[in-house]
Amino acid sequence: MTTGYSFRGVGKSCLLLQFTDKRFQPVHDLTIGVEFGARMITIDGKQIKLQIWDTAGQESFRSITRSYYRGAAGALLVYDITRRDTFNHLTTWLEDARQHSNSNMVIMLIGNKSDLESRREVKKEEGEAFAREHGLIFMETSAKTASNVEEAFINTAKEIYEKIQEGVFDINNEVRLAETFSFLLKPL
Repeated sequence: MTTGYSFRGVGKSCLLLQFTDKRFQPVHDLTIGVEFGARMITIDGKQIKLQIWDTAGQESFRSITRSYYRGAAGALLVYDITRRDTFNHLTTWLEDARQHSNSNMVIMLIGNKSDLESRREVKKEEGEAFAREHGLIFMETSAKTASNVEEAFINTAKEIYEKIQEGVFDINNEVRLAETFSFLLKPL
């Protein structure tokens, strides 16, 4: 069994905590399996509940986390801009996400830890190019400073909402609950 894709420490749990609780916790326990978060937002005057699943990054949990793709309307694929290895395996994780999800799932690529510019190993332009090539939304964030965290979740939710309005998603069958958007925070 390969462990080449078991990247952790990219900051996905910190992103979730920053979005749901508006706080940063630098030392976070390793995610075991799946953790959940939720937050109410407003889009076009409608109250929307975002349900967010923070999946474990270890290979040993991969089969469990795959089951959370089904029914998810969106995913945030997160890599660490200070660790090239987390960026180099994007294609593998993206293929995994697309293979086990609805073909209409909105996927945003997140380059996290933008506050660590002096340690950057992945240029912003590289993230933008990968996202463009694969039809993803792209943003760099910092869970520590909260830079673009709100925007990442809200922009993804808006894309999902637009797809619902266009009839691409059947909210009764494909999105877990009416007016509830389910996300995945997928480790890389």
